[in-house]
Amino acid sequence: MKNPLGIVAAGHKETANTASSILAAGGNAFDATLAALFSSCVCEPVLSSLGGGGFLLAHPQDRNPILYDFFAHTPSHKPPPKELGFHPIIADFGTAQQEFHIGMGSIAVPGMVRGAYAIHSDLCSLPLEEIIQPALHLAREGVKVNSFQHYISTIVAPIIKSSPTALQLHESHNHPGTIASEGETVKQPHMADLFSALIEEGEDLFYRGELAHRLVDDCKTQGGAIRLGDLEKYRVETRTPLSLNYRGAQLFSNPAPSIGGTLIAFTLALLEQEGLCHMPFHGTKHLAHLAHAMRLTQQLRQHHDIDSDLNTKASRHILGSKFINSYRHTLRNHTSCSRGTTQISVADAKGNMASMTLSNGEGSGYVLPGTGIMLNNMLGEEDINPRGFHQWPEDHRIASMMAPTLAFMPNGNRIATGSGGSNRIRSAILQLLINLIDFKMDIPQSVEQPRIHFETNMLNMEHGIPDRSIEDLTREFAEHRLWPDRNLFFGGAHTVMRENDGALHGQGDSRRGGVCIQV
Repeated sequence: MKNPLGIVAAGHKETANTASSILAAGGNAFDATLAALFSSCVCEPVLSSLGGGGFLLAHPQDRNPILYDFFAHTPSHKPPPKELGFHPIIADFGTAQQEFHIGMGSIAVPGMVRGAYAIHSDLCSLPLEEIIQPALHLAREGVKVNSFQHYISTIVAPIIKSSPTALQLHESHNHPGTIASEGETVKQPHMADLFSALIEEGEDLFYRGELAHRLVDDCKTQGGAIRLGDLEKYRVETRTPLSLNYRGAQLFSNPAPSIGGTLIAFTLALLEQEGLCHMPFHGTKHLAHLAHAMRLTQQLRQHHDIDSDLNTKASRHILGSKFINSYRHTLRNHTSCSRGTTQISVADAKGNMASMTLSNGEGSGYVLPGTGIMLNNMLGEEDINPRGFHQWPEDHRIASMMAPTLAFMPNGNRIATGSGGSNRIRSAILQLLINLIDFKMDIPQSVEQPRIHFETNMLNMEHGIPDRSIEDLTREFAEHRLWPDRNLFFGGAHTVMRENDGALHGQGDSRRGGVCIQV
């Protein structure tokens, strides 16, 4: 058997196929990841859009890891709330409901297109036309709606049905006016035309040209805050990743001003001395320690208001030994009381690794005319606006829970992971890392084990946790929710690993339709 060229884990078969075809054509991990970004906009339209943003944690084989921040940015001027197009919808997960806000007033400055061009310029080896071509083909020919994409489209149906142009992105050919059913093919001709225009005209089309002016004009007449200067001055930020050691493994994640990486690091620091590896897996003691550490991390976020202005200095203070020790004491004595995203992970045979997390929020309901692009609703997401809506600081990069992560294991194995799932991102990645490092599980086991999540005094427990542990935890956590099945609520940690000898492994998280392909 010939040596493998690489491995891909992503949230849709066609997203993963795109990346694998680029690896087969001689592209590197970053070519494949960028191609998957474009295809995810076609195949996973609830989770990914050129109207959103994201992060790439890249480890080129000859350089140190680097973080590309192309997440959404707040506009430079905040109109009075009464002038903004902004209204609530309810997303129904079945076992739980969550309120989101949509409309032109929920749109932040998107970074996806500029991020794609920056990544291509710095890291890629293939022409952009070759990288975009698979997504253009999918948009033109259509993609069959799978069970997971249909499920999440029903969750956010109020957004999809909020405007005729939004519905067109998901509309049934057989039954116009309704959302396409599982198995139906949905074509995106406007998006295909946009991909062609981007190839010909470049990123300025979106930030200075015709599309920029169209978006700004609609914002002025429909209650949006974005102005032309906001688009023109948007910049991709490159950052040194947050680095920490946990039980001999070197971890890299998303640094300040985003908060997901710092919160994961904080929780791991709390747990490092607790000896989880000596506890029965998913026993009461193991899960109780996890739940209490999650609760303390939630308290840290609330009491220290780290969302408002987390910087590198503040992050170092939070992760400092004196600060950590005070929370470790609380954990040991148990005295405490109290979104749409997708992941692409790629490793190639040369040693390049990429972890990319993308989000459009849930979408604003506004589609940029003639493009097939639904703009984000980041200013309407409670998770990233904890001080309240319309309280966002002007001209700031929005703090995100997204935390693309790399793990360098003591035996030389290297892992790329990350997750979708709004506030559940950090708990999904946390448990994956603990499964790998403390319990020595392989990648599929680590990804697919049932999860818990603690938030706003509620302990959520996924189906599959042992009955005895559930009984004990429900006595300790009065507010709890038992989920009858595995659910996308608990994230989607699509993960790949390159062993020290070059062998490749991976797993797409089944909670979010995950697919893994080795080339």
